[in-house]
Amino acid sequence: MTSSKGLKRNNCLFRRALLLLTAALPGTVGAQSSDQVRSVQNIFAPIGPPAELIHQTAVLVLMICLGIFLVVGGLLLYAVLRYRQRPTDDDTNEPPQVYGSTAIELAWTVPPILIVVVLALATARTVGEIQNPKFAGEPLQVRIVGHRFWWEVHYPKYNVVTANEIHVPVSYLSTPRPVEMTLASADVVHGFWVPQLNGKEWLVPDRESKWWIQPPSLGTYLGNCTVLCGYQHANMLIRVVVESPEDFDAWVAQQQKAPNADPSTEAGRKDFGTNSCGSCHTIEGTTSNGIFGPNLTHFMSRKTLGSGVAPNDDENLKSWLRDPQVLKPGCLMPDMKLEPTQVDEIMAYLKTLN
Repeated sequence: MTSSKGLKRNNCLFRRALLLLTAALPGTVGAQSSDQVRSVQNIFAPIGPPAELIHQTAVLVLMICLGIFLVVGGLLLYAVLRYRQRPTDDDTNEPPQVYGSTAIELAWTVPPILIVVVLALATARTVGEIQNPKFAGEPLQVRIVGHRFWWEVHYPKYNVVTANEIHVPVSYLSTPRPVEMTLASADVVHGFWVPQLNGKEWLVPDRESKWWIQPPSLGTYLGNCTVLCGYQHANMLIRVVVESPEDFDAWVAQQQKAPNADPSTEAGRKDFGTNSCGSCHTIEGTTSNGIFGPNLTHFMSRKTLGSGVAPNDDENLKSWLRDPQVLKPGCLMPDMKLEPTQVDEIMAYLKTLN
């Protein structure tokens, strides 16, 4: 029986090691795709060093709490069964009263102190390792600014500005590619959290904070704002797209290109400018240079609208242009009262922004 359990345990460990190996090595059988959306935000399925550190500390805390629960529950159950009322008990006599037990007082004082010390040391070590990382190489720098209710994303090294979807290269064991993010807020306090990649971080106006990841597996990881920042707080979603180095380099090259100038959509470009869209949004190479809304230079390269509130398809895009408040009530983009022909023309223009 014991050998059977040991064999099963070894098989389980082997399968886990095999899965980690196939996820970490490029080009292996069963390797994941960057198109895979990891929709379950699970802190118990960490991907990368910072999330794994948090997971280990969380498991330690849970195990200690489980031990406390079992001890306290066991003692309570013992007391209930051992000292329950019996038919033969004499209710007229008071049981012996015991005052002051050094052993009992030490038992409920010393272990809790030791537990608190252990938890404090483990937490301090985890926080220290996350806040003072030792990167294996020069990290990719990304600057993220929280707005109500979307995310502005900068890649200073590549002179790329985008929104809501954060593209990063995968970090294989053989070629680590850490990503260091500088977080800031343009208006109110926001919270940045992608549970499988790292812990929560606050974005406070007039202050910058750091957040880093090193994901070894491809996929799209979802997160969200964790601080109530207004009406559409729940739809201030985050998408971190972890892709192969080749796909990331291709994405950067595409983002660095000027948008397509399609003569057939000139009417839509003019409508975009004359209806004040350009006063909030920027499109490189045009007179639209607003800073209050997302940069739309390569709008069609994004898979979602409104910071992840809806897929970026024709139906949702047309609805958004007619009235953004339908898909995202309370967002700060007003209904521009566009005519149906203007909606069609601007939509045709935006669809050329790859």
